[in-house]
Amino acid sequence: QKPILLQGHERSITQIKYNREGDLLFTVAKDPIVNVWYSVNGERLGTYNGHTGAVWCVDADWDTRHVLTGSADNSCRLWDCETGKQLALVKTSSAVRTCGFDFGGNIIMFSTDKQMGYQCFVSFFDLRDSSQIEKNEPYMKIPCSDSKITSAVWGPLGEFIIAGHESGELNQFSAKSGEQLSNIKEHTKQINDIQTSRDMTMFITASKDNTAKLFDCTTLEHLKTFRTERPVNSAALSPIFDHVVLGGGQEAMDVTTTSTRIGKFEARFFHLAFEEEFGRVKGHFGPINSVAFHPDGKSYSSGGEDGYVRIHYFDPQYFEFEFEA
Repeated sequence: QKPILLQGHERSITQIKYNREGDLLFTVAKDPIVNVWYSVNGERLGTYNGHTGAVWCVDADWDTRHVLTGSADNSCRLWDCETGKQLALVKTSSAVRTCGFDFGGNIIMFSTDKQMGYQCFVSFFDLRDSSQIEKNEPYMKIPCSDSKITSAVWGPLGEFIIAGHESGELNQFSAKSGEQLSNIKEHTKQINDIQTSRDMTMFITASKDNTAKLFDCTTLEHLKTFRTERPVNSAALSPIFDHVVLGGGQEAMDVTTTSTRIGKFEARFFHLAFEEEFGRVKGHFGPINSVAFHPDGKSYSSGGEDGYVRIHYFDPQYFEFEFEA
């Protein structure tokens, strides 16, 4: 089955994200464009224009009313999903690396990079209090002096966030008090991506140390490890099966020195319980930077260094195979 190819970016994709229903797919890249597409046929609905630098992260709230983006132009922006209008602009002193809405869509968090003498911070804003955005005063700001946050997601019920660091550490920070609830180090290198399961009980991390690991959301207990021979840039959990998809490849700067065949740019499927690889999907001409399962589990998307996003619908055999197994 041929994938749907989305061509809406001039530079490499940094993140792709489905909304909760899965009818929309948001894509951001190392260009200033934020795109939204119909996931069913790949039709581009529109763009959110305003950023002036690479956009690192995107998120949509629970009922897809608002979209949040964070960029290297030192800003985090809130958009009206339907009209594309910019609703709020939060200026920061360094690039915004990760961002996200809590479950209710009322509180946003984003983390900034440690660069140009500025520290890495996680900031929390309550959107119900408009003065916080106007005065650029988050109700809470957590400094991370040791190693910068490279990926972060909200935990279940919006009680805490889970943050992955450049050093390979994982932390939980309380969204109420800002204190560090727990800290573990299972990865030896930078954590590139964190994604939670559909029911928010587990999350998977993708790391430069060539592994993806599965953890319990509340206890941070390490459950499973999926090993590859290349850095893993992104990992996602299937909402309906015990399947994991990993995307990666070697560092972007080494890509030109290898042919695509040896480059290992396939999306790789592993079984969640057995940790065994059972399938690969080729297609990208460069490392895969972001993968995401459709919320109904019937398709998945991948965004690559080549600037393309590919939507793959699974064959009917995929579902028969799983139910037999």
